[in-house]
Amino acid sequence: MPLATSPYEAFSRTAARRPDLDLARAPASAALPWAPGGFALSYGEAAAQVAELRAAYLAAGYGAGSRVALLLQNRPGFLLHWLALNAIGASIVPLNGDMRPEELRHQMLVSNAEAVIAVSGFEALLQAGLPAGVRVARPDAPPPPAATPRTARVGRPDDEAALLFTSGSTGKPKACILSNHYFIHVAQWYVSMPGIAAMRPDSEVALTPLPFFHMNALGCTAVGMMLIGGTIVPLDRFSARRWWSAVADSGATIVHGLGVIPAILLQLPESPDERRHRARFTFSPGVDDRHKAAFAARFGLPIVEGWAMTETGGAAITDTAGLPGPLGPRCIGRPRAGMEWRIVDEAGADVPLGTPGELWVRSAGDDPRRGFFSGYLGDEPATDAAWKGGWFHTGDVMKADAQGLLYFVDRRKSIIRRAGENISALEVEAALLADPLVRAAAVTPVPDPVRGDEVFAFVVLASPADPQALAGPLLARLADKLSYHKLPGYLLVVDELPLSSTQKLQRGQLKSDAQSALAEGRALDLRKEKGAARAAT
Repeated sequence: MPLATSPYEAFSRTAARRPDLDLARAPASAALPWAPGGFALSYGEAAAQVAELRAAYLAAGYGAGSRVALLLQNRPGFLLHWLALNAIGASIVPLNGDMRPEELRHQMLVSNAEAVIAVSGFEALLQAGLPAGVRVARPDAPPPPAATPRTARVGRPDDEAALLFTSGSTGKPKACILSNHYFIHVAQWYVSMPGIAAMRPDSEVALTPLPFFHMNALGCTAVGMMLIGGTIVPLDRFSARRWWSAVADSGATIVHGLGVIPAILLQLPESPDERRHRARFTFSPGVDDRHKAAFAARFGLPIVEGWAMTETGGAAITDTAGLPGPLGPRCIGRPRAGMEWRIVDEAGADVPLGTPGELWVRSAGDDPRRGFFSGYLGDEPATDAAWKGGWFHTGDVMKADAQGLLYFVDRRKSIIRRAGENISALEVEAALLADPLVRAAAVTPVPDPVRGDEVFAFVVLASPADPQALAGPLLARLADKLSYHKLPGYLLVVDELPLSSTQKLQRGQLKSDAQSALAEGRALDLRKEKGAARAAT
């Protein structure tokens, strides 16, 4: 049978074939505030509810080309409303409930969504951030009448299925237009990974703490499970205390994570729950290499790495599934078949193997953009710039080896250009994290009138200490691992780092916080100490 052409078709095929299977569930131990006793929703039950919602949207005038914003967290209602809208050719705009009012206003104005379907608890945000005229409805109430009545039709592969906003770390978030084909393409990649990540029809249970406004959860987990008759365990957010009991009690066979989640779990005291699960692997892109072996040994869960962007979807994507270990530091695996790539210098010339440069990607064949996002809504110049020369410019600095494996170095926007030298923020962060006094660290560039950029380090201490007293010894230890120009010129001790809902560092916020700290005189100036550390080595 050919692949489904839309998320709704993927869902409806499985619902017709196996209505008895669970589409979504969560155990009581997950302690979801809206389902304290847990919940289970079968494909058959979901199909009936989707049909009712579809009829309600049709009666309200929605159809092909409509956009509706969803502020439904990771509740199953999110999936039901999306599938109902997808069935009539409409699109969704998933919203992050942690947004500030001005961020919400920006996304609503850019997307031109006609209505918001929201659970209770966000009234203040909606009242302060919604543009005039946008109506709000609860998920169990009839949708508000469409501002522009449209005719419904079955969604086509190239039709818009969702708008997902970028992180906005280098400016205001841009709206990525994601088609039905985009979601099916990335989901098909996800369910066809090799090795320990190989998935079995009608058997998999994928637990994710990642939000549905994230491509990983929406494209891989949700649509992937619909494709193969799997079950989604959607948690509202990551909770270290409840993690292993939720993983075990849900029957999860696949566990998702990002960023610092494995590091946090490794800090927990041992618990019987951590080995009670039956999961085979955790799909956790961006995990610190120091934690991978320890995580697999303690919890019996190997970490599968990968790389993708919202813009690239499944067209340009990598994974380490099926590769024999151990792999080199920051290895993101092998590119997907059909993905063409180059690693280039600042002039756009290919660099030698092992040399870092920016990764450029495209799809093989006559349509280099096939499977990628369809563009930035309302920003054609930004779309054209991203595709300059017929390649998508990722902004990520990578290197390759002779076996065709790719290694992540840093994001170009996180590269610190100090006195003509390129410094990877991740490299400096890794050196800081290896110090026994440091529990967490983040590094960002700040403007320097002489050197262009200077290295600014945020650190969270493992135990309370006088920042002024520890700065010199810390620099001395760093100088044993890092070149002089890579040592932090400024240091600020903080209680916590700015993390997103997916536990990723908010790089844009770091830059803003660093500049504010300098302007207010709150950061330690270590530039003279850097010289002393260099002299000592």
